[in-house]
Amino acid sequence: MIHVDKFIPGGQTLGTMSDGRKIFFWNALPGEDVAKYDLTKKKSHYYEAIATEISASSPYRVQPQDDCFLSTSPWQILDWAEENIEKSALVEEIFREHHVDILVPPVITDGDSYHYRNKMEYALYWNNTTSQIDLAFHARGSHRKIPINKSSIERPEIFQKATEIISGLNFRHEEARKYQSLLLRCNQSGEVSGGLYENGRPHPSFLPLTDTILGYTYSYSPNGFFQINLPVYELALKEIKKHTTTDKVLDLYSGVGTIGLSVARDHHLTLVESNKSAHRESLNNIHGLQNVKSILTKSEDALGYITPDTTVILDPPRAGCDNKLINRLLEITPPSLIYLSCNPATQARDVAALLNKYRITKVQPFNFFPRTPHIENLTILNKK
Repeated sequence: MIHVDKFIPGGQTLGTMSDGRKIFFWNALPGEDVAKYDLTKKKSHYYEAIATEISASSPYRVQPQDDCFLSTSPWQILDWAEENIEKSALVEEIFREHHVDILVPPVITDGDSYHYRNKMEYALYWNNTTSQIDLAFHARGSHRKIPINKSSIERPEIFQKATEIISGLNFRHEEARKYQSLLLRCNQSGEVSGGLYENGRPHPSFLPLTDTILGYTYSYSPNGFFQINLPVYELALKEIKKHTTTDKVLDLYSGVGTIGLSVARDHHLTLVESNKSAHRESLNNIHGLQNVKSILTKSEDALGYITPDTTVILDPPRAGCDNKLINRLLEITPPSLIYLSCNPATQARDVAALLNKYRITKVQPFNFFPRTPHIENLTILNKK
């Protein structure tokens, strides 16, 4: 029997084995006792596992909606209100680990915990019993595919379209091994685009989609970068807009430009993005705006655009900001830094370094990815 102590950053829960080694669980909640489990990783100092039998359940455990929840959204077992409490607590703990003591307010959410994803990628599974293709996900911690007939975190239009495509493949007696995956994306109007990736062939170009964010229309590719949960994204943008007070705004790691263009298109705005496809889409999105420019380069190579009178927006990938960029910010000290992060751990690391010249004026987590452990966190820093 292993007692589960708490959630850890990353979303697993922590227990201690009889020999003192730590074990990280999926499908176990704080306060529960795990009677049986399947090991997925065995290291010299710790194990990772999936709990298969709980002897004492948490009062916050709920019945998951999907059989495939461990593959897509492992926090389906956690009460929705408690999930939001735990996410705020995790942000606070992560910052504390980097010697930054802050009080984190409640997570902001639009209240929808299912059917929120506007993009989904499915595996294809060959069912030997029926001699047909099934939609599938990969089992957590392995490359094994598990067939599904229901999934509740993506918009219903996506799952319906995926089912239709698989039915077409089966009607034509095709085999799953021909395909790498099925990618589909849906806009807020319910239009679906995307399709199949075939093994050994370049990824196809899909019909672009458009969406309106804070009253502005954006075009994007289904297989490019675009936010997964637009209603909650808009809530974050409304908060960001409050802090874009200078005439000049620099949007680093800008993607297709939705942050900068939604909150500062009436400013002198510079977008910086290194992905060629996203940059091309940003050019479409700034068409006709004389005061906005989009630069194709790495953000850490665009240091000359950082000036003492510019608000800097940061939305880096999970690895966080490059050291060259952090050092340049500390050297030039723009008046305000707006840092939106999909990985609070690397954000806390970067913020800790920036506190030599900056003070935190706001921290606000958002639940972009309900029923998963992922947290989007906004930190506002002003020059001391």
